[in-house]
Amino acid sequence: MSLRGRSVLITSGPTREFLDPVRFLSNASSGAMGFALAAAARSAGAKVTVVCGPTDLEPPPGIRVVKVVTALEMRKETLRRVRGAAVIIGAAAVSDWRVASVKKQKIKRNASPLRLTLIPNPDIIKDAAAERRPGQVFVGFALETRRATERARGKLESKGLDMVVANGPASLASGRIAATLVAKDWTRRLPTGPKARVARTVVAEITRLLNERRA
Repeated sequence: MSLRGRSVLITSGPTREFLDPVRFLSNASSGAMGFALAAAARSAGAKVTVVCGPTDLEPPPGIRVVKVVTALEMRKETLRRVRGAAVIIGAAAVSDWRVASVKKQKIKRNASPLRLTLIPNPDIIKDAAAERRPGQVFVGFALETRRATERARGKLESKGLDMVVANGPASLASGRIAATLVAKDWTRRLPTGPKARVARTVVAEITRLLNERRA
């Protein structure tokens, strides 16, 4: 199945939410899954753009990469491109919170507890799906520590997505992933395998969804 002539937009990697000029909140995401999806989509003939948080990985050849750091930057760069894409995949591990006020100077250590006020970051894939135009496919990821399939289905409905890839935290720092694909009318559990192989399966399902809508 081919994505030839289609534009695919992917978010990938972690975000960083700074406390002061040198410290930040983040997570262990490497960006490997997002790049694996980009390579699979490119191999299927798509024109691929990845909005990517900080990563040490080299992107696949033939991929346009837009580098960002914070969740707000990722949201801005994603939303400005969403209407031009046929497929939007939210694979980034976006920080759920940011500090209410970033200190301009380094916070000095002392004997007192440090208290932070955190505020929610935007839900980027949900905001992107709210801009939906006919024919687009929106895919999200759900990293869960329990009841992954159930929670992925909840996110599918609450965010207005077409498919959610449920996985666990072990995949963050690994080249392998155990995933369950959740769509409106079906669920498909994939065996643990290399992210590249899982990415090809995800892209194949996305292509099938696009073809069904064209029909």
